[in-house]
Amino acid sequence: MTHDLVLRGGTIIDGTGGESFEGDVAVSNGMITEIGNVAGRGIEEIDARGQIVTPGFVDIHTHYDGQATWTGSISPSSLHGVTTVVMGNCGVGFAPCKPEDHDRLIRLMEGVEDIPFPVLAEGLPWNWESFPDYLDSLSNGQFDADICVQLPHAALRVYVMGERGANREPATEEDIRQMRALATEAILAGAIGFSTSRTLNHRTSDGQPTPTLTASESELTGIAQGVADAGRGVLQFVSDFDDPEKEAAMLRRIVEASGRPLSVSLAQADVAPDGWRRLLGAIEQAVEDGLPMRAQVAPRPVGVLLGFELTLNPFSAYPVYREIAGLPFDERIKRLRTEDFRKRLLADAPDTDNPFLKVMLRSFGKIFQLDDPVNYEPTPDRTLEAIAARRGVSPEEAALDLMLERDGHGMLYLPFLNYSGGSLDPSYEMMLSPATLPGLSDGGAHVGMICDGSFTTTMLTHWVRDRTRGPHIPIEHIVHRQARATAQWIGLNDRGLIAPGYRADLNVIDLANLKLHLPQVDYDLPAGGRRLMQHASGYAATI
Repeated sequence: MTHDLVLRGGTIIDGTGGESFEGDVAVSNGMITEIGNVAGRGIEEIDARGQIVTPGFVDIHTHYDGQATWTGSISPSSLHGVTTVVMGNCGVGFAPCKPEDHDRLIRLMEGVEDIPFPVLAEGLPWNWESFPDYLDSLSNGQFDADICVQLPHAALRVYVMGERGANREPATEEDIRQMRALATEAILAGAIGFSTSRTLNHRTSDGQPTPTLTASESELTGIAQGVADAGRGVLQFVSDFDDPEKEAAMLRRIVEASGRPLSVSLAQADVAPDGWRRLLGAIEQAVEDGLPMRAQVAPRPVGVLLGFELTLNPFSAYPVYREIAGLPFDERIKRLRTEDFRKRLLADAPDTDNPFLKVMLRSFGKIFQLDDPVNYEPTPDRTLEAIAARRGVSPEEAALDLMLERDGHGMLYLPFLNYSGGSLDPSYEMMLSPATLPGLSDGGAHVGMICDGSFTTTMLTHWVRDRTRGPHIPIEHIVHRQARATAQWIGLNDRGLIAPGYRADLNVIDLANLKLHLPQVDYDLPAGGRRLMQHASGYAATI
C-alpha cells in the first residue's frame, strides 16, 4: 500500500495523555490512516527517529482577525507547532460592521491590541459588512494554519446599537433580540463562538472604554442564548474580576441559561497576588458541578518587551527622549550614543500622568534583561537593579546600555502578570488544575510590546525539559492539554489525537535541541508597520 506521507520511527505522544511509544504514522488524503509498524511506503517520508511526533497544537486565544485578511501566514503561532488558531477573542474584531464604523473598530483594535491604525487602515479590505460576509472573505485565502473565528461583542453591539452601543448605553429588549439573532446567524455561518470584554484595560486608542464594558447580564445571556439557538459554539470572556465570586456567579448563570461552554482569562496580578485562587476555585466548583466552564491560563509571565525599536522603553516618558522619539531608528541610536545627549537623558525624569509609564517603567527591581538563551523565569540577579549594582551605575544607565546592545536592538522584559513572587509556581498550579486550558498567547496582537505566540514552545522547553526552579510537567500532559483538550473545548473533534481517522495535523520535533530565539522586530505589516516576531529551531516539520 502506498501512503501520501509516512513519519518513520518517532516517539509518538498521541494526545490522549497516555504513555509515549515508538512507531510510524501514515497519512493519506489529509487523514491519519495507520499507526505502528507501517509496511507500505510513502510518496513522501520523514525520518522521525530520535524525535517526538505530536498532534498539531491548538491556540485558543489569538487576534489574527486583521492579519488573516492580508496574508496566509498565521505567524508567529504557526512557527511554534500550532495548526489551529482561534481568533476574535476579547470582544474585538471587524465584523459585523457598517461602513461608517470602520474607523471606530480600527481604533478599538489599535487601543486594545496595539495594532497601529495605519496598518489596519491599509491592510483591511473591508469587503464585508455582515459576519457571514467576513467569513466568506476569509474563505478566499489559504493559510499555514486552520483559523477559527469568534463573533466579537464590541462589533456586534455597535452594529446593532450604533452610537448608543459605542457609548455603553443599556441595551433594550429589541437590541438584545437583534444581537441574539445575529449571534445565531454567525454560528450557523461558521463562527466558532462569541467573545466579550469586561475590563477597564481595554480601551480605544483615544482612551474610551470598550463598548462592552458595562453590558448587562440580560444582554450577555441573550447573546449566549443566540449561540445556543444554533446548537453549537463556545463563549469567551475577559474581566477585571474586582469581585471574583460575584462575577464568577454571573458567568455561571449565563452557562446554566445557555448550556454553552464558557472560558475566561485567568492570571496572577500584582495588586492581588492570590486573587486568582478565588476565581479558579469558583470555576473548579462549577466544573465539579458538571458545568462546562474553564479558565484560560498562560505558561509564563505575560510581559512587556521594552526597547528603542518597540512601543515602550524606560525613557518613553522623558521629555529629553521625546526630542528624538520621532527620528528614524538608526538616527535615534546614533544620538543615544553621543555623550552630550546621554548625559542630558540620564539627568532627566519622567513627565507623565500615565500610571504605567510613571510607576511600572521605573520598577527596576521587576525589569529584567532579556538575552540568549531566552529565560522566562528569570532570577533576581537579572533585574536592572541587580545589574546596575554590579556595574556600579544607576538602573537608568544600565537600562540605556543594555538596550543599546546588539546595535540598538537590545530588549528588556517587564513581567506584569503571573510573576508577583518572582517565580512561575502560580502558573504551575494553574496549568495542573482540571478546570484550566492553556491559552492567552494573544498571537497577532500587541505587535510592539508583547510576543507570546511562542507559548507552545515554552511549554515544551521550560516545563518539560529545562526548568530548574521547581517541578516539571510530563510531556504527555502538556501535549494532551495543548492539542486534544483545546480542540475538544472549541468543538473540533476531528483533531488533537494521533489516531486513524483524525485530521493529519502533526508535528515532528527535535525536543533535545528545541530552542526559542530572542524576539526580533520585522517590518512586514501593511503600511510598513513593525511587529515583534519570535522564531524557534527544532521543529523538523509541522504538517
